[in-house]
Amino acid sequence: MARIIISGVAVAVALLAMAAAAAAQAPSPAATPSGPPNVTAILEKGGQYTTFIRLMKETQQDTQLNSQLNNSFNGNGYTVFAPTDNAFNNLKPGTLNGLTQQQQVALVQGHVLPQFYTMDSFQTASNPVRTQASGTDGPYTLNITATTNSNVNVSSGVVEVTVTNALSAVKPLAVYSVDKVLLPFELFGVKPAAAPSSQTKPKKGGATAAASGPAAGSEGADSTGAASARAVGWGVAGLAAVLGCLL
Repeated sequence: MARIIISGVAVAVALLAMAAAAAAQAPSPAATPSGPPNVTAILEKGGQYTTFIRLMKETQQDTQLNSQLNNSFNGNGYTVFAPTDNAFNNLKPGTLNGLTQQQQVALVQGHVLPQFYTMDSFQTASNPVRTQASGTDGPYTLNITATTNSNVNVSSGVVEVTVTNALSAVKPLAVYSVDKVLLPFELFGVKPAAAPSSQTKPKKGGATAAASGPAAGSEGADSTGAASARAVGWGVAGLAAVLGCLL
Protein backbone atom coordinates (compact mmCIF):
# COMPACT_ATOMS: atom_id res chain seq x y z
CA MET A 1 0.00 0.00 0.00
CA ALA A 2 2.84 2.38 0.85
CA ARG A 3 4.48 1.59 -2.48
CA ILE A 4 1.27 2.50 -4.33
CA ILE A 5 1.05 5.85 -2.55
CA ILE A 6 4.68 6.61 -3.27
CA SER A 7 4.22 5.72 -6.95
CA GLY A 8 1.18 7.99 -7.20
CA VAL A 9 3.06 10.90 -5.67
CA ALA A 10 5.94 10.36 -8.07
CA VAL A 11 3.60 10.39 -11.07
CA ALA A 12 1.95 13.60 -9.85
CA VAL A 13 5.32 15.30 -9.38
CA ALA A 14 6.38 14.23 -12.87
CA LEU A 15 3.19 15.63 -14.42
CA LEU A 16 3.65 18.94 -12.62
CA ALA A 17 7.23 19.17 -13.88
CA MET A 18 6.13 18.54 -17.47
CA ALA A 19 3.43 21.22 -17.22
CA ALA A 20 5.92 23.76 -15.89
CA ALA A 21 8.36 23.02 -18.72
CA ALA A 22 5.64 23.44 -21.36
CA ALA A 23 4.59 26.76 -19.86
CA ALA A 24 8.16 28.00 -19.94
CA GLN A 25 8.50 27.16 -23.64
CA ALA A 26 5.19 28.74 -24.70
CA PRO A 27 5.56 32.17 -26.39
CA SER A 28 4.55 35.11 -24.27
CA PRO A 29 1.57 37.16 -25.50
CA ALA A 30 2.34 40.31 -27.48
CA ALA A 31 2.72 43.38 -25.33
CA THR A 32 -0.16 45.80 -25.54
CA PRO A 33 1.05 49.21 -26.77
CA SER A 34 1.07 51.71 -23.95
CA GLY A 35 -0.26 55.22 -24.51
CA PRO A 36 -1.88 56.69 -27.62
CA PRO A 37 -0.56 55.84 -31.11
CA ASN A 38 2.17 57.97 -32.66
CA VAL A 39 2.25 58.28 -36.44
CA THR A 40 5.92 59.31 -36.52
CA ALA A 41 6.99 56.30 -34.47
CA ILE A 42 5.05 53.95 -36.76
CA LEU A 43 6.67 55.44 -39.88
CA GLU A 44 10.15 55.40 -38.37
CA LYS A 45 9.72 51.74 -37.49
CA GLY A 46 8.77 51.07 -41.12
CA GLY A 47 12.21 52.33 -42.18
CA GLN A 48 11.45 53.64 -45.70
CA TYR A 49 9.37 56.76 -45.14
CA THR A 50 12.00 59.42 -44.38
CA THR A 51 10.75 61.89 -47.01
CA PHE A 52 7.15 61.65 -45.83
CA ILE A 53 8.28 62.04 -42.21
CA ARG A 54 10.28 65.14 -43.18
CA LEU A 55 7.27 66.63 -44.98
CA MET A 56 5.02 65.94 -42.01
CA LYS A 57 7.49 67.63 -39.66
CA GLU A 58 8.08 70.64 -41.92
CA THR A 59 4.34 71.21 -42.22
CA GLN A 60 3.75 70.30 -38.54
CA GLN A 61 1.16 67.75 -39.56
CA ASP A 62 2.82 65.08 -37.40
CA THR A 63 2.35 67.24 -34.29
CA GLN A 64 -1.21 68.08 -35.24
CA LEU A 65 -2.22 64.48 -35.92
CA ASN A 66 -0.54 63.11 -32.80
CA SER A 67 -2.18 65.84 -30.73
CA GLN A 68 -5.60 64.96 -32.09
CA LEU A 69 -4.99 61.28 -31.36
CA ASN A 70 -3.85 62.07 -27.81
CA ASN A 71 -6.83 64.31 -27.10
CA SER A 72 -9.38 62.07 -28.83
CA PHE A 73 -10.22 65.06 -31.01
CA ASN A 74 -11.86 62.78 -33.55
CA GLY A 75 -13.71 59.76 -32.19
CA ASN A 76 -13.77 58.22 -35.66
CA GLY A 77 -9.99 57.83 -35.76
CA TYR A 78 -7.64 58.48 -38.69
CA THR A 79 -6.17 56.66 -41.68
CA VAL A 80 -2.82 57.63 -43.23
CA PHE A 81 -1.53 56.60 -46.66
CA ALA A 82 2.26 56.78 -46.35
CA PRO A 83 4.25 57.02 -49.61
CA THR A 84 7.60 55.26 -49.56
CA ASP A 85 10.87 57.02 -50.30
CA ASN A 86 10.88 55.36 -53.74
CA ALA A 87 7.46 56.89 -54.41
CA PHE A 88 8.90 60.37 -53.87
CA ASN A 89 12.03 59.53 -55.88
CA ASN A 90 9.81 58.66 -58.86
CA LEU A 91 8.26 62.14 -58.95
CA LYS A 92 9.40 64.59 -61.60
CA PRO A 93 12.37 66.67 -60.42
CA GLY A 94 11.28 69.84 -58.67
CA THR A 95 7.75 68.62 -57.90
CA LEU A 96 8.01 69.26 -54.17
CA ASN A 97 10.17 72.37 -54.44
CA GLY A 98 7.62 73.91 -56.79
CA LEU A 99 4.94 73.85 -54.08
CA THR A 100 4.27 76.67 -51.67
CA GLN A 101 4.20 75.98 -47.94
CA GLN A 102 0.40 75.94 -47.99
CA GLN A 103 0.38 73.51 -50.92
CA GLN A 104 2.81 71.21 -49.11
CA VAL A 105 0.42 71.18 -46.16
CA ALA A 106 -2.42 70.24 -48.53
CA LEU A 107 -0.27 67.51 -50.09
CA VAL A 108 0.35 65.88 -46.71
CA GLN A 109 -3.25 66.33 -45.56
CA GLY A 110 -4.40 64.75 -48.81
CA HIS A 111 -2.89 61.50 -47.52
CA VAL A 112 -4.87 61.59 -44.26
CA LEU A 113 -8.50 60.50 -43.85
CA PRO A 114 -10.52 61.65 -40.79
CA GLN A 115 -11.83 58.12 -40.39
CA PHE A 116 -10.31 54.84 -39.22
CA TYR A 117 -10.42 52.21 -42.00
CA THR A 118 -9.45 48.57 -41.90
CA MET A 119 -8.88 46.69 -45.16
CA ASP A 120 -12.36 45.20 -44.72
CA SER A 121 -14.08 48.53 -44.11
CA PHE A 122 -12.46 49.95 -47.25
CA GLN A 123 -14.71 47.56 -49.17
CA THR A 124 -17.78 49.58 -48.21
CA ALA A 125 -16.31 53.10 -48.33
CA SER A 126 -18.66 55.68 -49.84
CA ASN A 127 -16.96 57.64 -52.62
CA PRO A 128 -15.68 60.24 -52.84
CA VAL A 129 -13.86 59.87 -49.52
CA ARG A 130 -12.98 63.15 -47.84
CA THR A 131 -9.40 63.86 -46.76
CA GLN A 132 -8.02 66.35 -44.24
CA ALA A 133 -7.04 68.74 -47.06
CA SER A 134 -9.38 71.42 -48.37
CA GLY A 135 -9.31 74.34 -50.79
CA THR A 136 -11.50 77.04 -52.25
CA ASP A 137 -13.69 74.39 -53.94
CA GLY A 138 -14.11 72.32 -50.78
CA PRO A 139 -12.33 69.26 -49.35
CA TYR A 140 -9.85 67.23 -51.36
CA THR A 141 -11.21 63.73 -51.97
CA LEU A 142 -10.08 60.24 -52.95
CA ASN A 143 -11.89 57.38 -54.65
CA ILE A 144 -11.42 54.02 -52.94
CA THR A 145 -12.49 50.80 -54.64
CA ALA A 146 -12.05 47.13 -53.77
CA THR A 147 -10.26 44.75 -56.12
CA THR A 148 -11.07 41.14 -56.86
CA ASN A 149 -8.16 39.88 -54.72
CA SER A 150 -9.28 41.72 -51.58
CA ASN A 151 -6.85 44.59 -52.11
CA VAL A 152 -7.85 48.23 -52.42
CA ASN A 153 -7.25 50.80 -55.16
CA VAL A 154 -6.94 54.44 -54.16
CA SER A 155 -7.20 57.22 -56.76
CA SER A 156 -6.64 60.95 -56.40
CA GLY A 157 -7.81 61.68 -59.94
CA VAL A 158 -4.16 62.05 -60.99
CA VAL A 159 -2.56 58.94 -59.47
CA GLU A 160 -3.95 55.49 -58.71
CA VAL A 161 -2.24 53.02 -56.38
CA THR A 162 -3.01 49.62 -54.89
CA VAL A 163 -2.92 49.29 -51.10
CA THR A 164 -1.73 45.93 -49.80
CA ASN A 165 0.39 46.54 -46.69
CA ALA A 166 -0.74 47.92 -43.33
CA LEU A 167 2.02 49.30 -41.10
CA SER A 168 -0.51 49.56 -38.30
CA ALA A 169 -4.25 49.06 -38.10
CA VAL A 170 -5.18 49.45 -34.45
CA LYS A 171 -7.94 51.94 -33.75
CA PRO A 172 -7.82 54.94 -33.64
CA LEU A 173 -4.96 55.01 -36.21
CA ALA A 174 -4.39 52.99 -39.37
CA VAL A 175 -1.27 53.55 -41.49
CA TYR A 176 -0.96 51.98 -44.95
CA SER A 177 2.10 51.91 -47.19
CA VAL A 178 1.68 53.13 -50.79
CA ASP A 179 4.28 53.09 -53.57
CA LYS A 180 3.02 56.27 -55.24
CA VAL A 181 2.49 59.80 -53.98
CA LEU A 182 -1.22 60.65 -54.08
CA LEU A 183 -0.89 63.92 -55.98
CA PRO A 184 -4.13 65.85 -55.35
CA PHE A 185 -6.17 66.66 -58.43
CA GLU A 186 -6.75 70.14 -57.02
CA LEU A 187 -3.00 70.83 -57.26
CA PHE A 188 -1.82 68.64 -60.14
CA GLY A 189 -4.94 67.97 -62.23
CA VAL A 190 -5.25 69.38 -65.74
CA LYS A 191 -7.63 72.32 -65.65
CA PRO A 192 -9.96 72.58 -68.71
CA ALA A 193 -9.13 75.46 -71.04
CA ALA A 194 -11.72 78.21 -71.43
CA ALA A 195 -13.79 77.83 -74.62
CA PRO A 196 -13.17 80.62 -77.17
CA SER A 197 -16.07 83.01 -77.78
CA SER A 198 -18.04 82.42 -81.00
CA GLN A 199 -18.66 86.16 -81.47
CA THR A 200 -15.91 88.62 -82.23
CA LYS A 201 -16.12 91.64 -80.01
CA PRO A 202 -16.08 94.94 -81.95
CA LYS A 203 -13.10 97.14 -81.43
CA LYS A 204 -13.55 100.12 -79.21
CA GLY A 205 -15.27 102.84 -81.20
CA GLY A 206 -15.65 100.56 -84.24
CA ALA A 207 -19.46 100.56 -84.22
CA THR A 208 -19.56 104.35 -83.88
CA ALA A 209 -17.14 104.86 -86.72
CA ALA A 210 -19.04 102.48 -88.97
CA ALA A 211 -22.33 104.16 -88.19
CA SER A 212 -20.96 107.63 -88.71
CA GLY A 213 -19.18 106.80 -91.96
CA PRO A 214 -22.15 107.09 -94.31
CA ALA A 215 -23.31 110.31 -92.59
CA ALA A 216 -19.90 111.84 -93.11
CA GLY A 217 -20.02 110.90 -96.80
CA SER A 218 -23.48 112.42 -97.20
CA GLU A 219 -22.34 115.66 -95.60
CA GLY A 220 -19.44 115.88 -98.08
CA ALA A 221 -21.79 115.31 -101.01
CA ASP A 222 -24.16 118.03 -99.75
CA SER A 223 -21.32 120.55 -99.45
CA THR A 224 -20.16 119.85 -103.03
CA GLY A 225 -23.70 120.32 -104.43
CA ALA A 226 -24.16 123.68 -102.65
CA ALA A 227 -20.85 124.99 -104.03
CA SER A 228 -21.88 124.05 -107.60
CA ALA A 229 -25.23 125.85 -107.26
CA ARG A 230 -23.54 129.07 -106.09
CA ALA A 231 -21.12 128.97 -109.05
CA VAL A 232 -23.99 128.65 -111.53
CA GLY A 233 -25.78 131.56 -109.87
CA TRP A 234 -22.76 133.82 -110.14
CA GLY A 235 -22.29 132.92 -113.81
CA VAL A 236 -25.89 133.92 -114.70
CA ALA A 237 -25.59 137.22 -112.83
CA GLY A 238 -22.37 138.12 -114.66
CA LEU A 239 -23.90 137.38 -118.04
CA ALA A 240 -26.91 139.60 -117.31
CA ALA A 241 -24.60 142.52 -116.36
CA VAL A 242 -22.66 142.27 -119.63
CA LEU A 243 -25.86 142.27 -121.68
CA GLY A 244 -27.07 145.35 -119.82
CA CYS A 245 -23.98 147.31 -120.74
CA LEU A 246 -24.24 146.40 -124.41
CA LEU A 247 -27.83 147.48 -124.64
